[in-house]
Amino acid sequence: MRKPIGAFWNNGKGSFTVWAPLVSKVELEITSSDQEIGKRILPMKSEDFGYWTLEVEDVTIGDRYGYKLDDSQAYPDPASRSQPGGVQELSEVIASQSFEWYDQQWKGRPLSEMIIYELHVGTFTSEGTFDTIIEKLDYLLELGINTIELMPVAQFSGNRNWGYDGVFPFAAQNSYGGPDGLKRLVDACHQKGIAVFLDVVYNHIGPEGSCMHHYGPYFSTKYNPVWGHPFNFDEPHSDEVRNYFIENALMWLDECHIDALRLDATDHILDFGAKHFLMELSEEVKALRERNGKHYVLVAERDLNDVTVLRSFDQCGYGFDGQWLDNFHHALRTLATNDRGHYYADFGEITHLQKAFEQTYVYNGTYSNYRKRTHGVPAQAYDYSRFVVFSQNHDQVGNRLLSDRLSTQVSFDMLKVVAGTYLLSPYVPLLFMGEEYAETNPFYYFISHYDLELIQAVREGRKKEFMGFQKEGMEYLDPQSEDTFFQSKLSWKYQEGEHLEMWNYYRKLIQIRKSHPVFRNFNRENVKSWIEKDAVLLWSQDPITPEDCVLLCIANFGKSINEIALPEGTWELVLDSQLFGREDTDGISLTDPVTVSLPAESFLVYQCDLSNQKKIAM
Repeated sequence: MRKPIGAFWNNGKGSFTVWAPLVSKVELEITSSDQEIGKRILPMKSEDFGYWTLEVEDVTIGDRYGYKLDDSQAYPDPASRSQPGGVQELSEVIASQSFEWYDQQWKGRPLSEMIIYELHVGTFTSEGTFDTIIEKLDYLLELGINTIELMPVAQFSGNRNWGYDGVFPFAAQNSYGGPDGLKRLVDACHQKGIAVFLDVVYNHIGPEGSCMHHYGPYFSTKYNPVWGHPFNFDEPHSDEVRNYFIENALMWLDECHIDALRLDATDHILDFGAKHFLMELSEEVKALRERNGKHYVLVAERDLNDVTVLRSFDQCGYGFDGQWLDNFHHALRTLATNDRGHYYADFGEITHLQKAFEQTYVYNGTYSNYRKRTHGVPAQAYDYSRFVVFSQNHDQVGNRLLSDRLSTQVSFDMLKVVAGTYLLSPYVPLLFMGEEYAETNPFYYFISHYDLELIQAVREGRKKEFMGFQKEGMEYLDPQSEDTFFQSKLSWKYQEGEHLEMWNYYRKLIQIRKSHPVFRNFNRENVKSWIEKDAVLLWSQDPITPEDCVLLCIANFGKSINEIALPEGTWELVLDSQLFGREDTDGISLTDPVTVSLPAESFLVYQCDLSNQKKIAM
């Protein structure tokens, strides 16, 4: 049974609910914006399972409130919807249900249809707000994007952060525009046919500004993972902690009209109870789906190469829609860059990328030299549409020593090979902001904490994390520096020279993905991949019906020309990465038998009409 928590306003009345099971008295401290009312301290009523409630007359939107626990100072509400003064100040009463929406016809979008664009609110635009993202939506539509994914927006300490250090999970960051700014963005996206993903963090809390420990046993005492004490999902009082985070997820989906949640590091959500928290969360989201008639999506980040999150409830799984696929990224990146440091040591051969196409997990019950153990399980039972792939994301850029993008590490031609390989793969593609025009500005890790000891601890922690990537003479920028943050903002040079060429190339790839019939439905049988001469990966994407065309993609990661004999059939050239934007290739047809000369670092796409000939054999 769910328990709504937080402050709710309706026609001058306020309803307040907070969980504090280990104290004997809780008082609401509320300061009205009406000077005649001023500050009030009101005793709250104790209810079952440690909840305290109170209904109050004469409450105004904008009033500040907090809770006094056994005569303590007043602390902000752990379920605060708004922190206009930051994490150290009291919470704000807002009318969370009164926002005027214009997206009534919007029902969401299934994961299989998404072209996802991951962005960080603070660095996507020069102003770094929700409202200024709205100004860029037409740009994203022209590119072909139909889904944006916001890095975490839950209130964090200071004004600069990736968002994974949030400490008020229910409150949208004040410096981004707060809850109303987020809702305006979501509403604008839906009116333009764009779905909205939100990254949420349920595995740890940020290190500065959290007040949860004052209220109750939110944290586990028996685990000690890398980010500090995790949340209590399986110890005494864990029912109420689970309620807190399920209410949080439902708030983003129901109150804020978010379409999809990406759960960060789900392998660090530790729960050894009979029903894992993630299963319970998924069940509640499914129930909300049925009540609202909308297509909500849950995707997990997970480093275990397991399929637990994807399995259905009746198979004792968590029932998620999808999962990020790091193995595909690692196989692709190491081929493009020859980077074998740290966890990339397990990758680097073209056979790894082929296995990612055929079997999804490269390590699926096989031995990992980097981990010094067997890793993963098979995943072929799950459709391609359950996995999200990318060539870059916030982690794979920002967690490098120099936080440098792929555009500064490989040639322009290789960038095109990489883009074609993942955007026209059978998986769900995700772009990281700026890659579509070969942005060269880095994306650094940045913070704006206040505690000097914490700042130094973060600095030392980052240095230690980079040890696996360390190279002589390289230095990383101070994450606390404001300049580090400003250097991470996009340059928006997409209309200049090669940047414009790359932008148009990405746009063409996305057009192919959205319009070609082979992308309407994928299964394991209609995708085939093979290797030619150790440097070329080919994959065919066969149609579901014989009236459609087969698509053949060829990626040459090598540094030399390769001669490739195409399978039997009459082939029409759809895309040549090296000729794109320079020569007109429309209508070029090749009749068998034919051998294609592939330049070094090139990506080609051919299609073959099967309506009047037998299906090709690969």
